[in-house]
Amino acid sequence: MQIEAIKGVIFDLDGTLVSSELDFSLIKAQIGCPCEQDLLDYIAQLPSAYMREEAMNIVHQHELLDAQHAKMLPGVSEAVNALKAKNIPMAIVTRNFDKAAAIKLQNNPLPIEIVLTRSDAPAKPDPSALNNIANLWNMSPSNLLYVGDFLYDIQAAHNANMRACLYAPDVTPSYASQADYVLHDFTQLVTLIDNYAQKVVLC
Repeated sequence: MQIEAIKGVIFDLDGTLVSSELDFSLIKAQIGCPCEQDLLDYIAQLPSAYMREEAMNIVHQHELLDAQHAKMLPGVSEAVNALKAKNIPMAIVTRNFDKAAAIKLQNNPLPIEIVLTRSDAPAKPDPSALNNIANLWNMSPSNLLYVGDFLYDIQAAHNANMRACLYAPDVTPSYASQADYVLHDFTQLVTLIDNYAQKVVLC
């Protein structure tokens, strides 16, 4: 079986590159979203534009507050700079909205120029943003790796026909088995890329 080389890496933002303290239980309670339902899906199906706007304003307030306190996670800067030195193209795809993402990256600068938020494309697990980047880079999705810390990241990667890398620094979630790779430390990312820098043939 032949495995395609990894030629580009796309990252999630919150919980992957930078910290996030968003309390989704609180946000859902404030807008009346059931605990088991996806927050953005719930807002999208609210019956009036006014209700959708009011609910999204609450979400934005939480995201902007969270953005002010976000810190770069351990090992991220070193790994990203190492990939940059290897000329591996990188991008960010996040479910956050553009203003909050911009604040987080302004306060925690990384050498990654392409950032797509839910302001730019449908939110994950929809693969549109990932597909857009593959097209921009003129690369096959099979040559791209998406790194994130949640189930939606795995689903988005597979929906885009990319490989999914779950970042699980603390507790390994039950859905980790759905990912192609699991990282417990960001230093492992560079080793992973090096191992797949060329096409690998498995017997």
